[in-house]
Amino acid sequence: MTERATDGQVWDPYGTLRRVLWIGGGQWAGKSTVARLLADRYGLTAYSYDFHDARGHNDRRIARRTKLGHPPADPDPDATWVDTTPRDMAAETLAGFPVRFEWALDDLRALVSGRPVLAEGWGLRPELVAPIIDSPRRMVVMVPTEAFRDRQLRELPRAAGVGHNLSDPARAQRNRLERDRLVAEDAARSARRLGIRVIEVDGTRDADAVADLVADHFRPYLPPPEDRKA
Repeated sequence: MTERATDGQVWDPYGTLRRVLWIGGGQWAGKSTVARLLADRYGLTAYSYDFHDARGHNDRRIARRTKLGHPPADPDPDATWVDTTPRDMAAETLAGFPVRFEWALDDLRALVSGRPVLAEGWGLRPELVAPIIDSPRRMVVMVPTEAFRDRQLRELPRAAGVGHNLSDPARAQRNRLERDRLVAEDAARSARRLGIRVIEVDGTRDADAVADLVADHFRPYLPPPEDRKA
């Protein structure tokens, strides 16, 4: 549940959230690359959801497990990646996004920037962002096509495997990839339902060209060309 002030508005002590631009979507769509390019072009403050979620939020994740009466340690890797199904994995991921989104909002509330903040990450879900933005143009959802996902798997070292000590690494990777596909499809459906733009990344445009598309979408909120960072 998004934290709200007494007047019903989202709590935003420094006025940061109302200026955020959001890039959500699927894994391996190039969200982080596009965010870095736009931050460099326009002097934006970039926020990486994945970086914070994997590091700064881990203490909060452990505290939440303890509060719920669960063991504080991470679940057994085989239980997470092997002895399950992609649909169950996707459902668990989607169910966890609202809590993780609150942690991201806390990070963003603490930022004070003279330029817009650009937040990117797969946990920045359209249905979570929509209630706190004043226009659908403040968000774009990037999802990879199957062909582009396959290319990313070949070219990105971090996409090669789950990276744990597992009894069946191949099955874990298949489960992970199918989970990611299901989560990306759900993000696209949610965005279209809410009138938020979906960009399907198929590899026919390079990263700069995709960044151009996203910049055009965000144009009303970006600094004018003469004020761009040199």
